[in-house]
Amino acid sequence: MLGLAGVVIPLTYLYTASKLPPLESEFDVEKQLKHSIEGERMSLRAGQYERNPRPITFSRPDFSKLPKDLVALYIRHMECPRYFQTPREDGPKWAWRLFAGVLLGTAPPGDGACERILAMRIADALGIKGTREQSVAAHRIHTFLQKDQLIAYDLATIYFERGIVGVEDAALKLFNKELGELKLEELAELQLALPPYYDYRSIKLCKNPTVLRQNRNMLLEDLAGWRLVSEDRARNAMDQPLACSR
Repeated sequence: MLGLAGVVIPLTYLYTASKLPPLESEFDVEKQLKHSIEGERMSLRAGQYERNPRPITFSRPDFSKLPKDLVALYIRHMECPRYFQTPREDGPKWAWRLFAGVLLGTAPPGDGACERILAMRIADALGIKGTREQSVAAHRIHTFLQKDQLIAYDLATIYFERGIVGVEDAALKLFNKELGELKLEELAELQLALPPYYDYRSIKLCKNPTVLRQNRNMLLEDLAGWRLVSEDRARNAMDQPLACSR
């Protein structure tokens, strides 16, 4: 059985990989995302009479430009608060994680699980569907994107609504500010629109602001508990009103 698996698994991998779009380098990923995301943004602009000053261009995601507090919130709520304190997962352990995800529908715990989730989400943003197909694509993507790049690409490709793709678009839509201008309390509010919460619509419509504020403050309190921000900063942020209710 082991011998058979040693033949079947590589053949299945190669067959699946042959059906995927090119994924040999970061350039391949960037090129495909550029085409799809710019087309998505243009579809929204086509029906607008007012000139939108924001370019539709999809630029290569740059981790260094992401607010550190947003990254802290994001990795905490992927259940990987020590994501950057552990080495990148590679080799047999990584291969088993992907194989278990396909075979069992779940993967072993650990920060490598977050690398898998991020790579799978990027594969989904590329239009790749199916657990097996996404797992093979995730493996290819993982070979050339480092841990920080996985987060940068994921945050740049999250779909919120028609024409709104990535956290920079979401920041402008929800807060009328550039992402880098958001304060800690606004970043926590933005986190509620991101995985695993996906509550973008409630924030956009300011639906149930009391509940939204409670949830935002819970994120801030949790962040301070993990010492990803200071208690004073978290407490000051919790005292601020919701952006949508100002």
